[in-house]
Formats: sequence, structure tokens, C-alpha cells
Amino acid sequence: QVVLVESGGGLAQAGGSLRVSCAASGLTFSSKTMAWFRQAPGKEREFLAAISWSGGNTLYADSVKGRFTIARDNAKNTVYLEMNSLKPEDTAVYYCAATSIYGRTRPQSYDYWGQGTQVTVSS
Repeated sequence: QVVLVESGGGLAQAGGSLRVSCAASGLTFSSKTMAWFRQAPGKEREFLAAISWSGGNTLYADSVKGRFTIARDNAKNTVYLEMNSLKPEDTAVYYCAATSIYGRTRPQSYDYWGQGTQVTVSS
């Protein structure tokens, strides 16, 4: 059984930083592309960033490029999203996801999902 568990969300002030983590089990983590998405109330799920199985390739949405950094530790089966220069519009539930193919940005392309962690940015 594949399980993805996000952690590290919470409350931050505008301009501040947070790091969210996603611990994976039940899959060959080191062979999977991992990604982060977010979903705000009333909005569609939005792609943020993806990282290839080796960590050698990363892909970012324009909305977070230069502010967010995705990283992974295959020894710990964990993927991270470092978020800097946070804005109130970054407020959302943040999800990690796994797929076998790198470069995909549509939620439908991802096979496994975590339950999400809330990030709230105050102005």
C-alpha cells in the first residue's frame, strides 16, 4: 500500500518561509518523479514543482519560480518544498504526489497522493 504523508505546514507571515515535507512508503521512491501541488478553496488543484527520480531535473510553475525549491532525499524516501518570500495568495492545502513519468503538470498524470497539509500566509 502506497502512503504519502505531508507535514510541516502551518501559519507564516507574508515574506516569511516554511518547509513542507512528504514521507513516502510502499513504493520504489527512488524511481518515481515527485511533485507538489496546492489547492485553495474554490480553485482547481495547481501544479507547483516536480523533481525527477535522481533529483537531477526540476520543473516549476511560473507562480513559484525563484521562491520555492523542491528537493528530495532518496535515502529517507522524502521530498521537500522550501517556500520563501511567502505571499497571502500562497494560502492553500499543499499536496505531494508521485508518478512514473517526469515532466507532467496535470493532476491526472499522478498516481499517488498525500492527504495534504494546510499552509496559511497572513498579510
